[in-house]
Amino acid sequence: MTKNINQYILFGCLCMIACLAGCKKDSSGTGHDAGTPIVVNTFLPVQGGGGTEVLFSGSNYINDTNQITVTLNGKPLKVVGVNGSQIMAVVPKKAGSGHFVVKIGADSAVSTGIFNYVYTRTVSTFAGSGKAGFANGMGTDAMFDFGGQSWYRSMGIIVDDNLNLYVADPGNHCIRKIDSNANVTTFCGSPSGAGYADGKGTAAKFSLPYDVAFDAQGNIWCVDPANWDIRKIAPDGTATTWAWGSQSPWSVSVDKTTGIVYYGSNSSPGNIYPVTAQWTTGSAIVSGLNYPAGIRFDKSGNLFVVLNGDHVIKKYTAGAWAGSTIAGQTGVPGYVNGAAAVAKFDHPWGLAIDTAGNLYVAGNGTYDGNTGNSDQAIRYIEAASFNVSTFAGSGSAGYADAVGEAAAFSAPTGIAVDKNGTLYVLDKNNNRIRKIISE
Repeated sequence: MTKNINQYILFGCLCMIACLAGCKKDSSGTGHDAGTPIVVNTFLPVQGGGGTEVLFSGSNYINDTNQITVTLNGKPLKVVGVNGSQIMAVVPKKAGSGHFVVKIGADSAVSTGIFNYVYTRTVSTFAGSGKAGFANGMGTDAMFDFGGQSWYRSMGIIVDDNLNLYVADPGNHCIRKIDSNANVTTFCGSPSGAGYADGKGTAAKFSLPYDVAFDAQGNIWCVDPANWDIRKIAPDGTATTWAWGSQSPWSVSVDKTTGIVYYGSNSSPGNIYPVTAQWTTGSAIVSGLNYPAGIRFDKSGNLFVVLNGDHVIKKYTAGAWAGSTIAGQTGVPGYVNGAAAVAKFDHPWGLAIDTAGNLYVAGNGTYDGNTGNSDQAIRYIEAASFNVSTFAGSGSAGYADAVGEAAAFSAPTGIAVDKNGTLYVLDKNNNRIRKIISE
């Protein structure tokens, strides 16, 4: 029955396109009575992605496509046909869910129903052969060592405005650079062996680089829990020790509203400390945390922390650092989407925040990258409501390039989001960097 209804709707829409084509231009502007309310009775379909043709039925429309606008979350739809009681318009990509607004001159109307925008999130392999090792090269010719030793737990992946990725590669003791064409090179550190040394490029030495972050000047900050140091890496690849950790530093972030660098220690109790100047770390701004993992600041200076030991994500307000749980259930692991208080995470690890304040959480930060962990996904936390959904992946470990929840990761410990909304995942057990394009 559902199939027949859908076919009927599709047939009707196709007929409407043909019928409305003759109404695309009517210089007389007949059909709309200015000053009288526009009415949107229904629209079909009620959900879809970019390119979906939506048929609006109502009254007091107009017979000229140039005089009518339809928007969704402020984004204009392409109006392809109109008459006095119907409109056909095409939803743009990445429009999001919300109410439609129909406007003719000074008159407008808002749809009663909400259009549910369905994103297509396509996961592909960006770089890495899938085997633990070291090799520079293009795309899948390159090799990383994220999981050669089960206890490696790098969350370090960031992306600049030129779409260059910088990835902390603990098994190779270095920071790798991946350009927008997926060409992998060694940016800083020596893959020949673990150690400690400042210097430029491969003259520098790291032991276990676990996280990286950008400051406003384009410097990269790196933490190495084996060396207990916080390192500043200039854009030319020169590493300089900036401070020693009061606890072993596992995660790092920069508050760009103040320029202050912060690091966290994956301990219990674990604390978040500021680095106020070279060789100077201040008192903890947040303390007593149960194995804090990824830390990131939003554009307002609020701090978000993934609590691996508590299976929740917390927010600390800028300056006052008052904390609140925004998603997950404290001490209750699991893999559940839904409202903030209903959702469950299972040993979450890496964290990224986009320009709109939405959060992305990398799922499986267990000590050994446990393939039986119930969360092997990238989860999405919506900025306004903190509702949790799966962005890509599922509760099952594996390796598959596919769309949405059909894709598979195995211990996706790091996550970054670029200026276009494309995500990059450090896929630990698969020793690959994965790419997620959302449309």
